[in-house]
Amino acid sequence: MAWYCSGSTNTELIDNLSKLGLIKNERVKKAMMGVDRAHYAPSRPYSDSPQPIGHGATISAPHMHGHACEYLIDHLKPGSRVLDIGSGSGYLTHVLANLVTGSSSPDHTNGHVVGLDHIPELVELGASNMHKSDQGRGLLDTGVVQFVVADGRLGWKESAPYDAIHVGAAAETLHPVLIEQLRAPGRMFIPVDTENDGGLASSLGSSGGQFIWIVDKKADGSVHKEKVFPVSYVPLTDVPRT
Repeated sequence: MAWYCSGSTNTELIDNLSKLGLIKNERVKKAMMGVDRAHYAPSRPYSDSPQPIGHGATISAPHMHGHACEYLIDHLKPGSRVLDIGSGSGYLTHVLANLVTGSSSPDHTNGHVVGLDHIPELVELGASNMHKSDQGRGLLDTGVVQFVVADGRLGWKESAPYDAIHVGAAAETLHPVLIEQLRAPGRMFIPVDTENDGGLASSLGSSGGQFIWIVDKKADGSVHKEKVFPVSYVPLTDVPRT
């Protein structure tokens, strides 16, 4: 169904995602409306499909970005701290920043989003893409958005704990260090390759293949894990060898 959402403009694309129910939350819709995908996916920016951005990476299809935001939305409020692992093009990092800025936070301060990638060229690409808009430049200049080079499997302890963690590449397992970096309460959206996870599939009642998992850390520190739907992502792994 998702491929019917493609449009000729950013507004048409997001409207189509909304009409088909792939985006339901108005805050998510507004945040995605505010980021022109042409700055991040220059070849076919308004196609609802994943596209290569170089270095073996892709920018996910718009409906997947919508799904991620919808699952995380209760933890994406003005003032929230977010880690975007596998930030790649920087598109979702920008959308997440739109969701954690605003005057409704308790102390009227903006949130903070860390866009993390293990490939230096992609970290540079994400920042360069954000500089294409006045809003993006503002988010970078004020420190709302920070891009870093690091191993996504280890997260980014320097800015933890996070209200929300988004992982944009398929992990071999639910890395405990990422769960540790979640605030209590907090939520993580992560694709996991359960065929290579060393027992996660059987322990959690899952069949093989990649699935999105929602990991909730409750206020008391307890952790709940739920498999939600199958996906196909590039792996969360080492930098590709040249």
